[in-house]
Amino acid sequence: MRMTGRRVVLCVLSASLLGLGFSNIGVKDLTALPKGGDSVSGREIYVNTCIRCHGIDGKGTLGIKLVPPPADLTSSAVQDRLDGTLFRRIHEGKPNTAMGAWKHSLSDEEIWDVLAYVRTFRAELDGQP
Repeated sequence: MRMTGRRVVLCVLSASLLGLGFSNIGVKDLTALPKGGDSVSGREIYVNTCIRCHGIDGKGTLGIKLVPPPADLTSSAVQDRLDGTLFRRIHEGKPNTAMGAWKHSLSDEEIWDVLAYVRTFRAELDGQP
């Protein structure tokens, strides 16, 4: 069976596009990023950027009526997520919510620091003082 030049080009183009769909192009390589940020620095960043929506305790502020409401950072729904997933959420934002992408305002290191601070809310979830 002989393929015409047009069919060959179409097959090669289709295979290339299919390969791109399974690649990680455009996805941040989380294995290359420093993990275990500094929760003390993260607290300072949190107070200056996140507290308006998530509140001092991470449960969301009462005065702001966002739809959907900000995530309760103390909840198991947040705390049980992998670090990479939470990093991406902070970095890229969450579509159709008020949670915007912080990649333009915070460095990757600062995002890891904020994430380290958010992890301190886990103590409350675990019932520790």
